[in-house]
Amino acid sequence: MTELAGALTSRLRTLWGPAVAVTEVRPMPGGASRESWDVRVRASNGTERRLILLRDASGRDRTPQRNGAVEAAAMIASRAAGVPVAELFDHGEGALGRAYLLMERLDGETIPRRLLRDDAYAAARPGLARRLGEVLARIHRIDPDQIPGLPHIDAFGQLTELYDGFAEPRPALEIALRWLREHQPAPVADTLVHGDFRTGNLMIATDGLRGVLDWELTHRGDPRQDLGWLCTKAWRFGSPHPAGGFGSRDELMAGYAAGGGTPPDEQTQRWWELYGTVRWALLCRSQAERYLSGAEPSVELAVLGRRVCEQEWDILLALGHARPFTQQDPLQDREYPPVRPHDRPAGAELLRAVGGFLATEIGSREPADPVLKFHARVAANALRIAEREARLAPAHERAHRDRLAALGCADDQELCAKIRDGSLDHRSGDVAEAVRAATVDKLTVANPRHLAIPD
Repeated sequence: MTELAGALTSRLRTLWGPAVAVTEVRPMPGGASRESWDVRVRASNGTERRLILLRDASGRDRTPQRNGAVEAAAMIASRAAGVPVAELFDHGEGALGRAYLLMERLDGETIPRRLLRDDAYAAARPGLARRLGEVLARIHRIDPDQIPGLPHIDAFGQLTELYDGFAEPRPALEIALRWLREHQPAPVADTLVHGDFRTGNLMIATDGLRGVLDWELTHRGDPRQDLGWLCTKAWRFGSPHPAGGFGSRDELMAGYAAGGGTPPDEQTQRWWELYGTVRWALLCRSQAERYLSGAEPSVELAVLGRRVCEQEWDILLALGHARPFTQQDPLQDREYPPVRPHDRPAGAELLRAVGGFLATEIGSREPADPVLKFHARVAANALRIAEREARLAPAHERAHRDRLAALGCADDQELCAKIRDGSLDHRSGDVAEAVRAATVDKLTVANPRHLAIPD
């Protein structure tokens, strides 16, 4: 941290003069894709400024889509077009050791559970869906040709390429990808696309929207992707309101039309929302791969791998293959008989003990490092998943083997191949039920509460 503060001081003195001093650099929680730092700076006249530094994680490779210069250009163009975006002071590849962006810190909140539930934001929530539609229209009216190097993304092609790249059979995703392929809407003209426009990437104050954050996935493509992504179930965070958890699709589209955009019809919007659910499933799996490959030993990335089944369940809900229901958490009624010759507490009980320590001794301690508190909560959740799996895995494995055998499949790979080529279409109900049951088992271990959240 001292080294980073020194590099920042040197860079800011180059930009703003020799009297600038960096007084504090603190890591910020969240952000699985890169580091976030809260920076305090004292100017020559004694005034203080607060900045945000976004920097690539150590060892992270840049892809053509994740390009700092493109991200910076998109932010600058959007700010000029009236989109609320933080002022960008600097960006580059080497001055701070890795690719980075340095910008003003906007006042407000980004944590979804606070924005969607706290009384402090009650007055702001009713108008946000329309406001977000207006802002998206402004983004989509920016000429993509004015941003050098802006990558063109074929959204559905990227999705299938990512899925095929894992070579990992997932029947629920096969069902979704086949449906998306068969119902793909007619194309529209390319625009600038934000790429990750959602609750969590929006800075919101008690009086409304302050800024659109995280432009690293910006690209040239279908503008309807942004509208569908904002309304994807994952980004409602349990709220019944589809537009980011804040309001209705009608309010979102009214704002989009008022801002000069052309709203999609309902069927097309629903297509892009399902697309978003599949995309998030694959992005969760992609993030987990960074942990599984040994590239980044992050508990946050590890736990993201167990969120894929949440999106698989949401796919089944969206396509009418499942209905929400309440599932009791297996940990609510837990007793562990001794496993001879081992002593008590049993392994699963030790998981519970460590999880409790993380949640109460570290996760709730004040004052504490916010990044450490966040990771403590994530780690405690990981241990709850492991404890449920220790109890239920043998029975789940037997049931899954029996379901596959009833369909004439040796494994998930064979089931996926038959879903893709249609050779089990005459038993589509049985296939859907088998996939539903497997997904219920996975969610019972990973997050049983998710089963009750409606589409």
